Amino acid sequence: MRRRLGLGLTALLTAAACSNAPPDPSVGAMKPTYDKTTGKLTLLTSDRNRNGVVDTWTDMDGARPLQSRIDQDEDGKVDRWEYYDGQGKLVKVGFSRSNDGKPDSWSFPDPDGTIARVEISSKGDEKTIDRWEFYSGNQLARVEQDVNGDGRADMWETYEAAVLKTAAYDEDGDGKPDRRLTYNDGQLALIESEPDPSGRYTKRTVPQ
Repeated sequence: MRRRLGLGLTALLTAAACSNAPPDPSVGAMKPTYDKTTGKLTLLTSDRNRNGVVDTWTDMDGARPLQSRIDQDEDGKVDRWEYYDGQGKLVKVGFSRSNDGKPDSWSFPDPDGTIARVEISSKGDEKTIDRWEFYSGNQLARVEQDVNGDGRADMWETYEAAVLKTAAYDEDGDGKPDRRLTYNDGQLALIESEPDPSGRYTKRTVPQ
């Protein structure tokens, strides 16, 4: 990707040099689009890195932003989506892990702007989330995942300082963990299984 971008920029600079065109003072500036009937602002486009390529499109309701679409790597496909509430505050950011121009994961900020959680869909569908990541101080704290696709979590992980501490699994499909693995410094230290009706594990095995 970096090589393609480099070639693209080289070609752009070469073309500019050959034409001896003066610099465009509008590069990087926001360009508004207004509704022809009402005169209301409906769209803002901009060039975030000021290289002459429009990479950001923000849908507007007058002065209030609704959603931004951003092509961060300028490959011609949107890879970041920003969603705003009724007051124009950022409430959610979408990403494309598969880089196919469609969002498949969404992060939600805490009031202080740090990441609170990330929701991920292996199907690229916001209505079928199958992995939930929860953060504390921008560090991964715990994860819930729907491995078998039945709509509810069947794997639970906890982290300490962003390092895996425990992993629990629902092995009989009842929505409750049946086995839990505990790690110390990345090494498996304890296996617990056979929970009683209260959820307390009755069998404990220390790996040798």
